[in-house]
Formats: sequence, C-alpha cells, structure tokens
Amino acid sequence: MRDIHEARVLVVEDDPTLREQLLAMLAHEGYRDARGAGTVAEALPTASTWAPQLFLLDVMLPDGNGFDLLRRLRETSDAPALFLSARDEDASRLRGLGLGADDYVTKPFLPAELLLRLAAVLRRSYRLQDVLPSVALGEAEVDLATGEVRRAGVVTATLTSKEHALAKRLFESRGAIVTTDELCRSVYGDEFGYANALAILVRRLREKVEDDPSHPRWVVTVRGLGYRLLGGGSR
Repeated sequence: MRDIHEARVLVVEDDPTLREQLLAMLAHEGYRDARGAGTVAEALPTASTWAPQLFLLDVMLPDGNGFDLLRRLRETSDAPALFLSARDEDASRLRGLGLGADDYVTKPFLPAELLLRLAAVLRRSYRLQDVLPSVALGEAEVDLATGEVRRAGVVTATLTSKEHALAKRLFESRGAIVTTDELCRSVYGDEFGYANALAILVRRLREKVEDDPSHPRWVVTVRGLGYRLLGGGSR
C-alpha cells in the first residue's frame, strides 16, 4: 500500500442505507476498494478471504456486537479498526479501545470528521504519507495533508475538519464553479438546509487563507450558484 486510498476497507453496518452511504462516501473520497457487510456472519468470511486493511465496525449488530466481532477478527488480523456507534458512554468507548480499536466515532457524525479520523488511523498504522498537495494561494500555503496554513513557512492557522473538507473539494475543481448543493454534500453529507452554515464556513476559511477576507481573491462567490477556487496551484 503506497497511500491510504489503496487500503481495503471493510464496513460492517447493519443499516443497509447507512452502509451504502458509507461506501459511497469512501468511493467519493478516492478509496478504491471498500466492501460492506451487515452481520457478524457476513463479516467473518469476508475478512478471512479478503484480508481488509481497515475495519469500520458498528457496535450493535443483529447477530452479535462489534466488540465480540473485533475480538474474533483479532485472532487472524491486526488491521486497524474504528468503531462507529450511537452509543457514546465512556464505558463503551473504553471497552472498544481496550480491545485494540484505534478510534471510536459516535453517531451522528460529520462525514468530513469521519474521513479525517479514518485517514489518520491508516497513516498512523501503516506509516503512510498522505498524497494530498499543498495549495498556493498568494502568500498563503494550505497543506491539505495536515490542514495547516502557512505564510513564509510559519504556521498561521489550522483548518477544522469542515474547513478542510471545503478546501479539498474546492481544490479538486479549482477554477470551476462548485455548486452550493455539492459543497453541502461534501462537507455535511446532505445538501438540504446547510446553505447558511456553508456561507459561514466559507467566511471562516477566507479568514485563514485570504489577505483581505472582505475582498477575497481566491475563494470567490458565484452568486446564485456556489463558489470557485481561483489559483490554487499545488506544490
């Protein structure tokens, strides 16, 4: 595996709608090999024959639970694991981490946060370097791998998970208009009801990357449509 997007990811989630959403989210992010399972009985043979390199495990499953599943997976695999559950009690979190899980994300979650934490687990576990570039915006340099904003080599700001997701999506289509709906899907996982939140998020990003946020040169508004990233050459 040369970069995190080559990782084989097994998503074990009993809700078929959420499972498909997670797989679609991984594919959209660039992960090339992700599979799903809805039960312990489905997950075990898939893990045995396919050898996943990361497990994304729901805690509550119809024929068992993610804790017991991880215990059985650990008999043959030391691949990193991340729990995904509506249960956020400290005891449950500690139990999962005590079994050797690498992280624990509580539902409901922001897609951008889940992707960042999943990527961090992969980088840490396999000692991989993220292939995301640094983006030049005038005097500012935005490192999409670390989320740091630098000027003259000095870190002046750090992007939040949502700001990072916004910057990354704009960079992917730099020079072209990205609609408000598409940005809301990328950042919040849903295109409905987030337009005002997105406008606030854009303002916060401008405050970190623009020399004059009130008169942006790089992250510009296309009235009635969305936003564009002008410039943004990679380094």
